[in-house]
Amino acid sequence: MVNLGIIGTTTWGTTLAILNSHKPHEVTLFTRTKKESNDLSRQRSNASRTPDSKFPEKLHIDHMGSSKLYDSEILILAVPSESFRENLRKISHNINEKTIIISASKGLEIQSGKRMSEIIFDELPNITENQICALSGPNLAGEILSGLPSSSVIACKNIKTAEYIQNILNSSLFRVYTNDDLIGVEIAGAFKNVIAIAAGISDGLKLGDNAKSAIITRGLAEMARLGKTLGARQSTFAGLSGMGDLIATCSSNMSRNYRAGEMLAKGISTPEITSNSKNVIEGIVTTKSIMDISQSQNVELPLAASVFEILFNNMSPLEGVKSLMQREQTSEIY
Repeated sequence: MVNLGIIGTTTWGTTLAILNSHKPHEVTLFTRTKKESNDLSRQRSNASRTPDSKFPEKLHIDHMGSSKLYDSEILILAVPSESFRENLRKISHNINEKTIIISASKGLEIQSGKRMSEIIFDELPNITENQICALSGPNLAGEILSGLPSSSVIACKNIKTAEYIQNILNSSLFRVYTNDDLIGVEIAGAFKNVIAIAAGISDGLKLGDNAKSAIITRGLAEMARLGKTLGARQSTFAGLSGMGDLIATCSSNMSRNYRAGEMLAKGISTPEITSNSKNVIEGIVTTKSIMDISQSQNVELPLAASVFEILFNNMSPLEGVKSLMQREQTSEIY
């Protein structure tokens, strides 16, 4: 049995807390404030995020300022990428230097373009790279909470750490694989949200299955191209965090990024979409970071660039499709 802490009452954070509370571990879901902790403890559910799922009796609820946080042997951060650094700073004084830190956030920091593991390294100088992991894969929270089987990958530069976490998180309904390509798994998890927006646009415009399959495969090519430039292994993008997550996110109405794409196709503006969403739509924020990295590394990402233009420069979705289809002819492999 281990002491497992989860930071973030997001849909995914709450799902991970519920999922792991069915195992012989001491699991605590940490909220931002004491008031939120008291409310969730009283209600025994997260009504705003997972209203149909009651908390298991074993699940503890506490707040980030609690001394209990220090007891966490494993700490999962499931917060939006845009507030990841802020949350780390709030708890940095209360983290045991032996704790293994897992990012369950799929995004990049908009100001710096850094991956979540790099932010952990920045903010927690006493934590080594052997203690920093990322959890990613085709994990639609609604399906997991319904008891449907799912798979994920835990990545760490130290494969022994990944194997240890694999043993803790794996279950009969949540199969966990390992990977030592931390860069690749994080880039895949972030980039797939951008491609999911494109897939939602395609379906919203009723462009058909041929078009969406092209978006997924060309999106995968762009994801792998950028990842390889940043030091990732190309094979990682054919795995769960790459192709696996792409298929799920580009095909399901449970995906906020996919739904955002559908709304863009209907003419709804980016500010309207973000202001009306209860949850952060990671793909919108990540698109900016991806394009900044693309320019600094001189990596061509035409599909991501079209999504950027639609999101932020008032390009219509149909114009985006036209610009992609009329690009200069090229080889599939380059």
